[in-house]
Amino acid sequence: MENVVRVSKHLLPIERIALFEPFVASAGEPLNTKKEFKTRIVLRDRISVLSEQAPDALAKEHGFRWIKADGIGVNPAIAFRVELFAPTETFKPSKEFKSRIAWNDEEGNTQSKLMLTAPEPLLALVVRGQSGDAENSGGAKAPVRRKAARSRRQQQPARDPA
Repeated sequence: MENVVRVSKHLLPIERIALFEPFVASAGEPLNTKKEFKTRIVLRDRISVLSEQAPDALAKEHGFRWIKADGIGVNPAIAFRVELFAPTETFKPSKEFKSRIAWNDEEGNTQSKLMLTAPEPLLALVVRGQSGDAENSGGAKAPVRRKAARSRRQQQPARDPA
């Protein structure tokens, strides 16, 4: 089953996964487990499942677009939007977020995640699948455009009417 991410007993269909992000345990609420979780698999509806596999490895294995500066892999099958982010008087995060990615869950509700990557390279990578800034894109390559095949008439030399 190549379109499924298996985590322990969970089978997660790729189309339901929005992104892979690093898992950072909360100091106030430690997990009561001996497992060493490295990734939070965020589903489209923001429900998450923890994995012991590294987020970059999961992203590579399942063809997700890797955002190096944020350490996040996003699903190319999800229609993401990129928004500018500026702190407000009532919301001033401790990190210097520059943008936000947003997507719709299965019920049409908007979900989002703040990002450290600037909006332009984020848009190029997440929406268009191109590399905008090598440092932020994690080495993703722009889609290859192939030249149209020449017709048979163009390939053959012109005949001499003699």
